[in-house]
Amino acid sequence: MRILPFVALLLFTSAAFAAPPRPAVEHIGAGVMDGKPLPFSEAVRVGDILYLSGQLGRTSDGKMPDGIEAQTRQTLDNIGATLKKAGATHADLFHCTAFLADMKLWPAFNAVYITYFKPGQMPARSAVGVNGLALGALIELECQAYVGRR
Repeated sequence: MRILPFVALLLFTSAAFAAPPRPAVEHIGAGVMDGKPLPFSEAVRVGDILYLSGQLGRTSDGKMPDGIEAQTRQTLDNIGATLKKAGATHADLFHCTAFLADMKLWPAFNAVYITYFKPGQMPARSAVGVNGLALGALIELECQAYVGRR
């Protein structure tokens, strides 16, 4: 019966050092343009984090508004719609990356962007000037949100 304590110790040790379970991956919304699927999800939840795909300022009828202010507002409204599907709001965003077609648009972008957040509760953010965005957009915004326990 000396083998029984050894087996118990072996089972206990292997259970204690077993890899933690991987978080489930949940895809939220499918990218669609002109009724055709796009090759990405609107967002993907991994554990407590929601990763949102880059979002443009296209309206529900597929049009791109004129000007950085209108595109920024529509982009943030689109992000809000995706967040809502995951049970979240703009207040749950903790990081965003802004891609601007021209860095001269940065002040006007910021003027609209800040209206979506409470003062002192802005997500961490980077802004990058790029040499063109899909569909001729002036702004693309990519964000991550915390959607875990409250």
